[in-house]
Amino acid sequence: MTTLDGSPYQGYLYAYPHKTAYRRLEPRPALRDVWAGERRDALFAYVHVPFCEMRCGFCNLFTRTRPPAEQVTAYLAQLAHQGAAVRRALGPDASFARVAIGGGTPTYLTAPELSELFGVVEDTLGATGVPVGVETSPATATPDRLAVLAGHGVTRVSIGVQSFLEAEARAAVRPQKLSEVHAALDAIRAAAIPVLNIDLIYGIDGQTRETWRHSLDEALRWRPEELFLYPLYVRPLTGLGRRATTVAGWDGQRLDLYHHAVDVLTGAGYVQQSMRQFRRADVPTDDGPDYSCQDDGMVGLGCGARSYTCDLHYSFDYAVSVPEVRAVIDDYVSRPPDDFAHAEFGFRLDDREQRRRWLLKSLLRAEGLDPIAYENRFGTRHDEDFPQLADLVTRGWLDPARRRLTPAGLAHSDAVGPWLVSGAVRTAMATHVLR
Repeated sequence: MTTLDGSPYQGYLYAYPHKTAYRRLEPRPALRDVWAGERRDALFAYVHVPFCEMRCGFCNLFTRTRPPAEQVTAYLAQLAHQGAAVRRALGPDASFARVAIGGGTPTYLTAPELSELFGVVEDTLGATGVPVGVETSPATATPDRLAVLAGHGVTRVSIGVQSFLEAEARAAVRPQKLSEVHAALDAIRAAAIPVLNIDLIYGIDGQTRETWRHSLDEALRWRPEELFLYPLYVRPLTGLGRRATTVAGWDGQRLDLYHHAVDVLTGAGYVQQSMRQFRRADVPTDDGPDYSCQDDGMVGLGCGARSYTCDLHYSFDYAVSVPEVRAVIDDYVSRPPDDFAHAEFGFRLDDREQRRRWLLKSLLRAEGLDPIAYENRFGTRHDEDFPQLADLVTRGWLDPARRRLTPAGLAHSDAVGPWLVSGAVRTAMATHVLR
């Protein structure tokens, strides 16, 4: 399948603009100036732990496997330095509405190291008393680590199972024992963390509707509060990309598996939140402070983490290949503490790009776009700013009355997102040299 403009299908849009559109900021702006004019009463804190026990074949995230112990120690120390610098830049009145700790695999850290990490989040950054999500893996979701998470009030744990069949896991270059998966899920439930999310992947080589249904049924046995279902894409510099054993992109089989999953999960009492996210209908939403991903800022800690203000998205350098990722981490842990008071790589969003991001972040969710909120924010109408949305209506992918994607449009979210990328961002992404 191709995108709406006829170009080859490449993947999905999980943030706008994509990190490959970022460039070195010259001169580096001071964080205190970056955040000076921003609302800081409902921030999202994201902490990146770039370590894993193995690198899955589909993974293009910023992570390295089995780092030396001294590097993990140095990384945690630098997170504390960076957290202090960021907190000074935000000022004493800043407060947080959400915390997410991702990677990599945060629970690659030992239980004592996780306690140190939470010290940075809570004591140094000052993000306390709000919903906290942490990512884990079957190999690292151990009772001692989960006890640390529960003790610090973690409200959501997301585990990347991907498949409940060992043969499919191997085909995705994620070797794991089913007994290990079940032990991890048992441990998460025993820890009594309120929300369990299970990640599954469809489109793996050799996967059929029957084997996909098996993974869905096995996941449902655990009654997870959420499930995320990801189509498999093969990206450059990943394990599967080097092997070239799997066809990249979207095809009829994946679309069939997607529709089958929607039927199974909605029939089991789950509500579709987006193309990927499903939430059990009887699970209440969290009771944390209000947070809007369209309007409120995000503060990232660690290399691999992004930060968002209204007009500047920024991070450290980005890489995928093993040697380049190691070089970026080495650079991060060797920096003097005062070096964290500036933004380094980023993309400045003008008024038009801010509108586009707001549109994309709304449209790719099942509830769709709130036209009144858009007009209140920008002073213009979304359909006048983006007349190309009429093309989605013609295709039957957008309901013009309800301003949200139809079921067919939701199924093709990974075509809609890239289609709405601006020319400037598209050019920046195309000229990025992936390392």
